Amino acid sequence: MPRTVRPRSCDMPRTVRLAPLTAAWLFLAATAAPAQEPGWSPVKTKDGEFTGRKLETYQHGMRAEWGYEKPQRDTFLVLHPKETKPAAPLYVVLHSAGHDVHSCLACTGTVGNHDIYRAPPGFFALYLDCRANKGDWWWGSEKYKGPDVCPTEKRVLDTVRWAVKEYNLDENRVYLCGNSMGGSGALGIGMRHGDVFAAVKANVPAGVEHVSGRMHFPPRAVPAGVTIPDPPVVIDYSAPNDGWSKGHDAFTRAMNERRYALIQYWGPFGHANNLAQILKANDLVDSFDWLDVRKNEAYPVFTNASANDPLPWPDKLGDKKAGQMNAFFRWKAMSDTPAAVETQLFLLKAADLKTAFTVPTEATADVTLRRLQHFRAAPGAAVRWSFGTAAGEATADATGCVTIPRLRVTAEPTTLRVSRAE
Repeated sequence: MPRTVRPRSCDMPRTVRLAPLTAAWLFLAATAAPAQEPGWSPVKTKDGEFTGRKLETYQHGMRAEWGYEKPQRDTFLVLHPKETKPAAPLYVVLHSAGHDVHSCLACTGTVGNHDIYRAPPGFFALYLDCRANKGDWWWGSEKYKGPDVCPTEKRVLDTVRWAVKEYNLDENRVYLCGNSMGGSGALGIGMRHGDVFAAVKANVPAGVEHVSGRMHFPPRAVPAGVTIPDPPVVIDYSAPNDGWSKGHDAFTRAMNERRYALIQYWGPFGHANNLAQILKANDLVDSFDWLDVRKNEAYPVFTNASANDPLPWPDKLGDKKAGQMNAFFRWKAMSDTPAAVETQLFLLKAADLKTAFTVPTEATADVTLRRLQHFRAAPGAAVRWSFGTAAGEATADATGCVTIPRLRVTAEPTTLRVSRAE
């Protein structure tokens, strides 16, 4: 029978139809795990199948170091790939405020129903829950609105690390995504942990206050002694006609000023979760293969790009025109040694896209290299760079990041090389 899930503050009404043979066990109460377990070992309470893929249900208590004020139990689901291979990647899903972990997974049985929840066939998927315990939201409770880490974030990270170890997964290919409140949580939790997540994708995130607090975005500043690892590559798509998108102007400005990797799309698709409907408003949304980003490879950050569209936030919320930021840039990591790092930069060609956008044949951007594996530049150190026929010197900033200004990028792959100045 269909089951109607009541919407919460940032989720749209929907009807979820559970697949035959799976509905009965999917919503059964699992065997209770202890409220607190020394050593924290999740207990598998159910084996099953969903959409032709093995599905396991786990319950666990809490770790004292997470900092929850009261004992609690939580549930997570592990969905296996269609075909299990060694060192598979992991797709981590945070549900919206109107879902719990079970209804979130149930959505994936129907195309068009919160499509971002659907894990690719070759991936393990980890579905986490934040509805079982009052106030245990992805975006933090009222107590955690600023930069402080909340217990929920600690729980998510420990669960992800447990899954990677338990299933012998590729730690360099762990991806975090979410819709609505889950999108807000994906940004707020994911961006502080570029040492865990390769990339983050947020569909209509319900607010950017959480991520702005956790990242010490203006008007805050990163306190002395606080080190933030290079964040994951971030993909964000939001609609100016969605009230939950408020603040995206400040968020985008902070990402640009901090030189963090952001690929952003917008259009008049409201608080949508159906990818086909979103693509009607912005046909670029699904064009970047975020699941090809690896945590153990350097990536370029493109800022102040000439091909970016003007933001509709904060005063053009009724604009019907779709827009993008950094949507046409691509790269390929070539080498990363203590002596030098090389990355190919290029633009997508119009022939590679079916889009209503005008695809640029060239664009200028400031380019910052992040997540370097071997090459290091000391703060204030001089480096040499070359890009095609262009060459020069640059100085590493106070964090050791090197930015090459105003590079002219075309559809022809061109290698950016940065090396020591000696």
